Amino acid sequence: MQWTDIRITVPKAQAETAEAIATGISGGGIYIEDYSDLETQVEQIAHVDLIEQELLDKDRTKVIVHLYLAPDENPAEVVELIRGRLAAAEVDYTLAAEGVEQDDWENGWKAYYHALTIGERLAIVPSWEQFDTDRVVIKLDPGMAFGTGTHETTALCLEVLDGLVKGGERMLDIGTGSGILAIAALKLGAASAEGVDIDPMCVRTAGENAALNGVDNKLKVLIGDLSDKATGTYNIITANIVANAILSLAPHVPALMAPGATFIASGVIDTRRDEVVEGLRAAGLNVVEVREQNGWVAILCKNGGEA
Repeated sequence: MQWTDIRITVPKAQAETAEAIATGISGGGIYIEDYSDLETQVEQIAHVDLIEQELLDKDRTKVIVHLYLAPDENPAEVVELIRGRLAAAEVDYTLAAEGVEQDDWENGWKAYYHALTIGERLAIVPSWEQFDTDRVVIKLDPGMAFGTGTHETTALCLEVLDGLVKGGERMLDIGTGSGILAIAALKLGAASAEGVDIDPMCVRTAGENAALNGVDNKLKVLIGDLSDKATGTYNIITANIVANAILSLAPHVPALMAPGATFIASGVIDTRRDEVVEGLRAAGLNVVEVREQNGWVAILCKNGGEA
């Protein structure tokens, strides 16, 4: 069977943003071509003269993000979704696509994705893998929408939830992707959760993952955006999305926060940390903590003057 390889070519400076967007949309994973420090990498193990000329001729100012789609996915729909998100993030890009043989792509994913523990209570475990633990287990497949726990932005959110959820909370997950954050909150003891995403594929995947984890009766997943889908107030709100989207939705968040609620904004590259923090404050949110991991940032907020 043929998969579709969608290639997003961007300037090196915008590579991390494009990677985050592609990871959030991917149905089968991503692959990065980045030759900007090729000589440095090679010199650690060999001599630069041993590098093939074809590699030396690669454009060092550009990065190519490959996004792979399964045979049953519609490339045209995904390309339009990518275009929209790249444009919203103000990324300078070009797109191309071609068919590739599946070969052992699915098994290749399995070779690199294994169980991992996060925080004090959580374990993220591939659905095919046995993992003996007394932690709260979340079963997932890596070939689904963004959120397997391995990306820093997701891991940061999971670590916060691990310490934050005490039991009985109502939770809202904006840009739910795979549903991993809502599922984690529910399995840690939250009473109910709502996941919102503009991508129908993510909504389907989140529902499937919820069923896999036995919490589908507590998770409501909706297609749309924050303004027309969120209802009432919530004790925990997460938004693991790109910086521009966080800044856009921030003014709507305070009205959705119950007394004492926490808003977790993640998916932010560290170079935009100060900009997003200021935007959240301007929206009436009180930034109480900023966590960082490998160039990515998660920002924890309370409503107004709460600490």
